[in-house]
Amino acid sequence: MYADRIQQLEALQTPCYVYDTQLLARTLDAINAETASYPAYHVHYAIKANANPGVLRQIARAGLGADCVSGGEIRAALDAGFPAESIAFAGVGKADWEIKLALEAGIGMFNVESIEELEVINELATLFNTRARVSFRINPDVGAHTHVNITTGRAENKFGIAKEDMIRVIRSAESMSGIDFKGLHFHIGSQLLVMDDFEALCLRINELQEQLDAAGLYAPNINVGGGLGIDYEQPDEHPIPDFHAYFSTFSRLLQLREGQQLHFELGRAVVAQMGFLLTRVLYVKQATARQFVIVDAGMTELIRPALYDAIHQINNLSADSSAATALYDIVGPICESSDTFVRDYTLPVTRRGDLLAIRSAGAYGETMASCYNCRPLPPAHLI
Repeated sequence: MYADRIQQLEALQTPCYVYDTQLLARTLDAINAETASYPAYHVHYAIKANANPGVLRQIARAGLGADCVSGGEIRAALDAGFPAESIAFAGVGKADWEIKLALEAGIGMFNVESIEELEVINELATLFNTRARVSFRINPDVGAHTHVNITTGRAENKFGIAKEDMIRVIRSAESMSGIDFKGLHFHIGSQLLVMDDFEALCLRINELQEQLDAAGLYAPNINVGGGLGIDYEQPDEHPIPDFHAYFSTFSRLLQLREGQQLHFELGRAVVAQMGFLLTRVLYVKQATARQFVIVDAGMTELIRPALYDAIHQINNLSADSSAATALYDIVGPICESSDTFVRDYTLPVTRRGDLLAIRSAGAYGETMASCYNCRPLPPAHLI
C-alpha cells in the first residue's frame, strides 16, 4: 500500500508521519452510519490518540464530540472547532488551571475520578458563580484482554471511584451548590478486540443501575469510554474496525433507562489505521548473529514497540514486492537497546536509502513523540 505514491513520499523529509485523509473520512462515515440507528448514542473522539490540528478539524467537521484529558487538549479541541458542549474532560489529576479553563469554556461534562477532585471543582465552580456538570468515573473492576499497561478498569488501577462508593459520592454531589450530577463514566482499557470485554462492562453497568434505582437516583448520561482496538498485523485487510459489532453489543446488552443518553470515547479506532510513520534506511548492518536495518526513525518518533511490545506491520515502499526476501531486526538510531521496532522480520532485500512505512501509527504515534537525544519532533503530512 502507498507504493503508488512513492514519488510524493520520496519528496518528504524523514522521519515524518503521513495521514491518509480519505481513509479517515471512510472511518468517520462508518461510525456515523452505525450510530445513525441509535439517536441516543454520542461519540466523542479521544484527542490523546492523535492531536494533529488537521486531523482534529476533519473529525470535528464529521460531527463527533471530543474527549479531553488535559487543558491543552481542551484548547486544541476548541481551536479545531469542536463545540464546547460536546467536550468531556477526563483525567485522574486535573490541575486548578485546567478546571478553570473548562468552566470558562462551558464544556459539556467533567468526568470526575475522586471525591477530592469533586470538592475542588465545586469550590472553583462556586467561585465562578456557575455549576459544573459532572459524571462520576466508576471503576467497575472489570478485567480486559489487553496489555497490562493499558488496562484501566480493575480495582488495583489508579482510575475512577470504587463502585462501592458510588451512591455516597452521588449524595455528596447533590449537596454541593456548584455541582450538577449528570451521569456515570466508565473505561476498562484500550486495544480491546473481543466483544466479551464490553459485554462484561454492560452487565456490570446494569448491576450499578439497579443500585441507583434502589436508591432513588437517576443518571441522565452513561459514558462507556472507548477501547475498541484495530488490526495491527493486517491493516490492509481490516482498515476500518468492526463498528457494527461494537455498537450492537451495547444496544443488545446495556439496559438504558428512559431518556438516558449513551456516550462513547473512541480514539485508536478512529485514527490508527489512517497514519504511518515514514522512515528511511540509513544502514544495513551485518552483525555476528543478526542483520540490522537501521532507520532514521526511532523510539522518539514511535515509542509503542518499546513501551508496550507493540507490533506494527512494516512495508518497504522502495523495493519490488516480488524481490527476494531477508530476515532483519529493524532498529532506530537512539542510544537505547529498547530502540527496536521489530526483530526477525521478513522484508524484501533492503538497501540504504529505501523508504519504509511503519503502519497503523496514526494513534499514539505523533502525540507521544519526544525530543530525547535532542531530536526534533517529527512533522506530519496529510495526503
